[in-house]
Amino acid sequence: PALFARYKTAADYAAASREDIEGLIRSIGFFRNKAASLIGLGQKLVDCFGGEVPRTLDELVTLPGVGRKTANVVLGNAFGVPGLAIDTHFLRLANRWKWTTSTDPVKIEAQVAELIEPREWTILSHRVIFHGRRVCQARKPACGACSLASMCPSYGVGPTDPDTAVMLLKGDRVPQIAARAGIEL
Repeated sequence: PALFARYKTAADYAAASREDIEGLIRSIGFFRNKAASLIGLGQKLVDCFGGEVPRTLDELVTLPGVGRKTANVVLGNAFGVPGLAIDTHFLRLANRWKWTTSTDPVKIEAQVAELIEPREWTILSHRVIFHGRRVCQARKPACGACSLASMCPSYGVGPTDPDTAVMLLKGDRVPQIAARAGIEL
């Protein structure tokens, strides 16, 4: 995207104007707050970390706009350090799958960490979030088009009829998602 073409280093972000960054990211939600965070992030990286992205959770969460979820995504994807990225989708599915009854992301992270091998945490996070966005949405999960239906303790929360459920699937991979559930489109 245009943002990454124009700004390549922490120093570039630190020196950027808020108006310029806002113009480049206007299409995303909370673009004003995110523009301020990007500039603050660049400044903190330059001032405190020599312009480099830190490699620990404790250091990452000191950066503007970075919480545990983002820190775990960075650690897992950039540095190969296992981490669980607990967002709203992960929270919902962890509860539907009875991995936890908590709504506290830190507690969910600790409880799921006891169930899953660390080497699986990063990819698990991506897959759970993908599933939560595309199949097991908050209001109307597509139970009848879910490849995990036979294992799901919450099966039936959403429509179980495959023809009805397949209409609830989201994203550009609907045919593949449906096929995994044994549905031909």
